[in-house]
Amino acid sequence: MEKEVLDADYDSVISTYYGDEQVVAVIMVKVDTKVADKTAQEVADFDSVEDIFMVTGDTDLIIKARFGNYKELKQFVVNGLGKLEGIKETKTLMVVSTYKEKGIKKEA
Repeated sequence: MEKEVLDADYDSVISTYYGDEQVVAVIMVKVDTKVADKTAQEVADFDSVEDIFMVTGDTDLIIKARFGNYKELKQFVVNGLGKLEGIKETKTLMVVSTYKEKGIKKEA
């Protein structure tokens, strides 16, 4: 099966699951260390980005971002992050449940 068909199938499944509901994502980014600070500042300029941290380890930046729906998240990763200088790799995790946010524990 061709990659485009698999991508379309994946998008269809994810869009069905999330629909037009708000999506919160944690995105781990590997960047070229020569431009890491510049890249982080450019990421921080996106309105959807709530938090961005430079960290040690296998990942260089951790981004927490909020989107109106899955399609907006995809656009951000492909057309936002994907066009910035220095970004080598991204790994996107969509939040399924929140138990504590901004220091406030969520009720069950």
